[in-house]
Amino acid sequence: MKRQRIDALALDSYQRAARVMLANHLVTRVYPDRIALPLIRRWATELREDLAELFGYRLEVTETTARLYPVHDRLDDARPARSANDRVFDRRRYAYLSLALAALGRAGDQITLSELAEHVADYASRIEGLDLSTERAADRDAFVDAIGWLGARGALTLADGDAGGWASDPEAGEALYDIDRPVVFALFRPPRALQHLHSVRGLLTEGTEHARRVRRALVERPVVYLDELAPDERALLGQDRLIGEVEYCTGLRAERRAEGVALIDTSGRLSDTRFPGTGTLAQVALLLIGEIADVVLDIDNPIPRRPGALTADDALLDQLDASIPTAGVFAPLADEIDIITATADFADDETEIVDPVTYPFLDDAWVRTTVTALTDRYGATFAAQWQADTGGLTTEVLALLAKLRLIRPVDDGLLVLPALARYRGAVVTVRVRKTEELFVTAADTDGSTGEGGV
Repeated sequence: MKRQRIDALALDSYQRAARVMLANHLVTRVYPDRIALPLIRRWATELREDLAELFGYRLEVTETTARLYPVHDRLDDARPARSANDRVFDRRRYAYLSLALAALGRAGDQITLSELAEHVADYASRIEGLDLSTERAADRDAFVDAIGWLGARGALTLADGDAGGWASDPEAGEALYDIDRPVVFALFRPPRALQHLHSVRGLLTEGTEHARRVRRALVERPVVYLDELAPDERALLGQDRLIGEVEYCTGLRAERRAEGVALIDTSGRLSDTRFPGTGTLAQVALLLIGEIADVVLDIDNPIPRRPGALTADDALLDQLDASIPTAGVFAPLADEIDIITATADFADDETEIVDPVTYPFLDDAWVRTTVTALTDRYGATFAAQWQADTGGLTTEVLALLAKLRLIRPVDDGLLVLPALARYRGAVVTVRVRKTEELFVTAADTDGSTGEGGV
């Protein structure tokens, strides 16, 4: 990367543009905000060259959109689509979203919500196991969530009416949308025609560009552990030059430990999840981290250790492959891709076998008991929805810690990952007079964590 091209006085602006693009992949006139697109357009040339050189990403910038086409080295289920009220998309919502994009691609400049629902219902009726009935409130809610996701990104703009009114009563409510066709077309551009794939593995990149793979890992994962990298990549992760290139592009600071590297995002513009943070889930997660650290560091009562690969296993790939409708696959090309995949798998089998790394293990009973004890002690200050739902609270807290790559859930408990120790010294204080501000932690000034940085 030609660092001398960017004046020192303008470097902060360039780095903010890089962080916005890496965090969102799609930038429009309204998403993620109204100042993002002008910023990206200012640095379009530099970003296009640098993102391609460092990460192998392709950036397309127009007057109305900026679209980053990343290279995927693995599947990651830690960043699901979410509705406006933070509801995680399920399979039905993803299906409605995909079918709505297909319908919008054939529509004109405007469309009503009921008309779009008719098109999606028609498409859904041709797919086994999927339908959209406007008579069912659950279907209407899922459909409106998908439309809201498109609206937040500027693909649809509400011109008249109210989607909520239609969701409550489609006979009485209606909504009219303007369609931004460039955004619609920018949203779905797969690297390979899906009809040519027998396996989701065909969407993942393969090759020997180890330096780019390591740089991609640094900006895509909260923590990059040495144990999850190939031997050639481990050596690269320790190079000052490679780390410095990513720091210069993003403006983030790399924190290096014996187990790996994490980018610290104090700006909050690359991370999608701030940690430590406010809210019951973040605060209980911090409390649970303290309890876990105390147990792991207790040399008088050592806990068991278990092996656990940090790389994504084949379970998610197999689940997605099982959902591919074979009737829609173009067999000749799919067979060719399967041969390529099988060849790569055969080569992988010749890799030298090494002893697996082990991690401290805590069982489900310990986790449940600990969260229950925390609830008994601090529950009066929790958000109302969690005060009587310890099971749900436990599930959400563990999901947050797993997303941050501080733990790894297993069938009967969890594995404690090294980065969790970063927060073991956090001090928690309960304020009695202002119960809505539950905790003050020493780590609050230590940056945020999330996808793309810790």
